[in-house]
Amino acid sequence: MADTRRDQEYLGIDSNVLVAYLVPEHPDHELTGTLTKKKHAVNPTVLHETYHTCVFKLRRNPQETVRVLLQYMNSSLCLPTNSSTVSLGLKLALKHHLGGRDALIIASYISSKQVNKFVTLDQSLLSLKHVLEGGRRVKIVAPRLSRAKRSS
Repeated sequence: MADTRRDQEYLGIDSNVLVAYLVPEHPDHELTGTLTKKKHAVNPTVLHETYHTCVFKLRRNPQETVRVLLQYMNSSLCLPTNSSTVSLGLKLALKHHLGGRDALIIASYISSKQVNKFVTLDQSLLSLKHVLEGGRRVKIVAPRLSRAKRSS
């Protein structure tokens, strides 16, 4: 049976957005409301950073955090990290003056043909606007309030 996820388009998610999306009390949670209408892609780095932030910075229950992240992961496209992704990430870090974490996350989205947009709250990444590598372009965008929320 064919994998129906293979040909669909997904929105790459950064850990700062995923934390805001999963934690209702987060000050940026309202910004992530429109993401419920999108299919998400993540990688191990994003999932583990989200765990770290939720448990060690926001003091959320570790077991509950793991439960929520596993549930989220199973409903999202979880992209692998392999030596090709790491190699591309190092090249992107050098080319765009990125930190290793950001470069690895973007590399996984560039490597995936299903991800054309990457949503983040990181201003230094947003200033790039997009990353182009090997004929693949991933647009870097901020989460947006829904029209209903903006007009109220």
